[in-house]
Amino acid sequence: MSIGTTQLAWFKSSYSGSQGDSCVEVAMAEQAVHVRDSKDVERPAFSVGREEWLPFVKFVAGR
Repeated sequence: MSIGTTQLAWFKSSYSGSQGDSCVEVAMAEQAVHVRDSKDVERPAFSVGREEWLPFVKFVAGR
């Protein structure tokens, strides 16, 4: 049974701005990692499989 993204434990990115702007939140689930804009939590979260998470982060970081 999958849970809705509103029931996940969301964590703000350490790269998010301290002024409340550019905020990205991440939540780990059994089958996926979910990413959302904390300023617009009504917008659907972006989800990626756990095995694709590290390559995604490396790509975003430009490594």
